[in-house]
Formats: sequence, C-alpha cells, structure tokens
Amino acid sequence: MYFSALSTICLLCLLCLSQLACGGASQAHAPSVSTASRSAPAAAAAAAREADAHHIGSIDADDDGIPDRAELRSYGDRENFRRWFTALAETQFYEASEQWNTEQRDCAGLVRFSWREALRTHDRPWLRRMGDAYESVAPDVRAYTLERGSPLGERLFRTRPGAFQESDLADDTFSDFADARTLKEFNADFISRDRRRAEAGDLLFFHQPWAGRYPYHVMIFLGAAREASEGAADWVVYHTGASADDDGGRRRDTIKKVRLAVLDRHPDPRWRPVENNRNFLGFYRLKILR
Repeated sequence: MYFSALSTICLLCLLCLSQLACGGASQAHAPSVSTASRSAPAAAAAAAREADAHHIGSIDADDDGIPDRAELRSYGDRENFRRWFTALAETQFYEASEQWNTEQRDCAGLVRFSWREALRTHDRPWLRRMGDAYESVAPDVRAYTLERGSPLGERLFRTRPGAFQESDLADDTFSDFADARTLKEFNADFISRDRRRAEAGDLLFFHQPWAGRYPYHVMIFLGAAREASEGAADWVVYHTGASADDDGGRRRDTIKKVRLAVLDRHPDPRWRPVENNRNFLGFYRLKILR
C-alpha cells in the first residue's frame, strides 16, 4: 500500500509539471503519463532556448535605454575602453587636444570628449590629429568603433528615460551632447558612495543646488594615474568650468587632476567625496560597461 500511494503521488506530480511547462493543458486533451514524462524535460529545454534567443536577439534586454549592440559585452572591450577613456581624460590635464571643441570645455564636456575619442579607431591619422602628447595605450574596442559598425554613430548619449526602441535612432532620444545631469540620469548607473567599489572610468557626481543653472558636476575616476601616480590609486580628473582671469576679467579653462584623499580635505565640505556629504551623489558606471 505504501509503494502504491507513493507511485500515485509521483504520477500526479509529473502530470502537474507537464502542465506548467506547456502553459497548462486542456482537460479535454490531457496528456498521457508517458507523454507527460517525456515532454517535461523537452519543454524545459525549449523554454531555455527561447529565453536565450530572446536575450541574444533583444535590442535592450536589460531595459536600460541603451541598445544591447552598443554595450561592451566582453571583458577585453570593457578594459580597453576604460584604458582609453581614462588616459584621454588624464592627458587633457597635461595638454588639451585641439580636437576638443573649446566651446564644449566643461565638466561634462571632458566626459563626452574622452568617451567619444575612446571609441574611435586609434590609427596614425588619429594620433596626428590629437597631438604630440598622445600615444597608443590599448587595443581598440573590437565590438565597434565610431568609424566601423557603431550602432549610435556620434550620437552616443541618451537624453530621456525609457527602454531603447529602434525609433529612438530617428528622433532626438540620442544626441552628441549631454550635460552632467543627463549623463547621470540616462547614461550611467549608480554603483556606490563607497570609493572602494569604484573602478577606473567610473564617474563621480555632485549636486550643488546653490550653483544656479548648472547644479550638477561630474568628475572621472582614474584609479591609478598613468603619470605621476605617487603610488596612489585614488586619482580623479575633472574640469572646473570657466573661471575669471586676473587681467581684464577674461575666462579660462581649468582642468584638475587630484587625489580623493586631497578632496577629502576640500575647504568647502560640500565638495568632499565622502559618504556623509549629501551633496556627493556617489560613483556611477557608464551603462555601456554594465
């Protein structure tokens, strides 16, 4: 009797599993025991294949607003992008490239410029255009470059919320311009306010409501700097925005490269990248690297 009851329970379980795997069979066409036992594994395998196909073929599987084909999926591509991105940003501190439009030299402009140039083909013509201070620092990203197979072209920056749709490529959803707030809201994901979780190429954001028209500020985390690292791995580079000269009130660009340990002692506590500063929004990672 015990074995008979156990067999009956097992049989009922198999029938239930077969209905769940197939989306529920009608009572008029209930499968036989032998069919159910064979179809459950097959249905599970088919469901797995369908899920994989959906993921691979999706235009935005993670619904983050960035098309999957613009995201850097391989470890090598992500690392090479980071090396180019941070090297380009750091080099602006030593010698700003003439390829960086002077009208777009601000904190977000440094991110846009370094991002765009990191995705180019870094051949000899590119090096000549950039200037004598520039050299090859890593292989090019393999998935695409702006000259080869770029899914977004020069319009790299998302400007509004929502999952990606193909129609986004035909309107102004993506742009070649993005201010600091747009970079934060639609092109990067929050990681942490703890610097120990930051990686090279992450962005730091600040929000200063008293700053008027431009309350958001962004910096680029370098980690270990390529030049004059002093054995430290907490370097950042950023553009402060235009500031006044002493002679005649003209405006000039200011790019700074500094350690987080130094910013921790900034005279104005609102600019300290520490967890208890409510004006420090934390570290963010570009969505193409997620």
